[in-house]
Amino acid sequence: MKVSKWIAMCVGSILDWRGLVRPTAQRLIGSCTLVVLVMFNGAAAQTDEPLTLNPDVPLTYTVQPGDTLWEISALFLRDPWRWETLWAGNPQVDNPHLIYPGDTLRLVWESGQPRLVRVEQGDIKLSPSMRASPLDLAIPAISRQHIEPFLRQHQVVEVATLDRVPYVVSGDAGRLISGVGDTVYGKGQWDEARSYRLVRRVEKLKDPVNGEGLGIFVSDVGGALLQEDPADGDTVAPMTITEMREEVRIGDRLLPVTEADVEPFYQPQAPSEIITDAYMIAVAGGVTQIGVLDIVVINRGARESLQVGDVLTIDHSGEQVKDPVTGKQVRLPDTRAGVLMVFSVYDRASFGLVLEATKPLSVGDKLSNP
Repeated sequence: MKVSKWIAMCVGSILDWRGLVRPTAQRLIGSCTLVVLVMFNGAAAQTDEPLTLNPDVPLTYTVQPGDTLWEISALFLRDPWRWETLWAGNPQVDNPHLIYPGDTLRLVWESGQPRLVRVEQGDIKLSPSMRASPLDLAIPAISRQHIEPFLRQHQVVEVATLDRVPYVVSGDAGRLISGVGDTVYGKGQWDEARSYRLVRRVEKLKDPVNGEGLGIFVSDVGGALLQEDPADGDTVAPMTITEMREEVRIGDRLLPVTEADVEPFYQPQAPSEIITDAYMIAVAGGVTQIGVLDIVVINRGARESLQVGDVLTIDHSGEQVKDPVTGKQVRLPDTRAGVLMVFSVYDRASFGLVLEATKPLSVGDKLSNP
């Protein structure tokens, strides 16, 4: 199976939940528990544009154990997030998300446009048959639960919100750091919640274009439970640490636990609007070079119509060089360096998962519509 380099790097590292792992995955994932199993949705903004097939695209392909929809899509299409258009109008495939190992896919042309159909049993033998394959054997889609650990570890919080929530004022017996089972004392204005997440400031986010504050990038360090209902007003209350990712410290903030809407699937797609002046402005984990499966912060969010599942290309800014004829400085064109998918959107910022990195990426790289 001939697959583009970034698919071999990114989607080749996908685990299906039956435990099948491709060799490329073992090199890429290491101890990472992220499972990237993708399903697709066509982009409204690009629906009318002709599909572009990859060079040397096969006319048929037999689905293999461990394949994913994204990998198969990238085998045929230059823009794999346009999978839905490739399948459009094919009664043989009512639900392209239910494809099984052993299925044979055939590339055909209808009115001059490429279409992908599944070879039915009837095309091979005339006797009627009924498929009785369990759903869990179908080529899998990306489930929210596989990326949720990353969502719990990173948030963007408004400055005003972080300033008014309670914080750890002391550990038991004057301890400076505390762990699971220890008592800590929180101080502040309490609401009705009894369960809280302990978060720590990572950095203040600023728009590199206009200097606007976009919120505070925080990391989740654990959880705590109130031991008793605190009195009204600004008061100190004992809490028990129930979970920790790092040692709990004096000054860590306490965000009340709230239920959030959880989407069952990610559906990679081109943005519905043109995204301008977008940049990678921070990275999780404190790394200096950004690569495949790293999480980055973007200076664009819901107010710019960015949505979960939107795919953006990553571009290196062109260097400035001296024109040998005129002696003036000339900026070279931007060069494409990768692709990311937005998976969590806040009002003025978002988180993205890097899917492709053809060269080392860094904070400050531009983002644009694919």
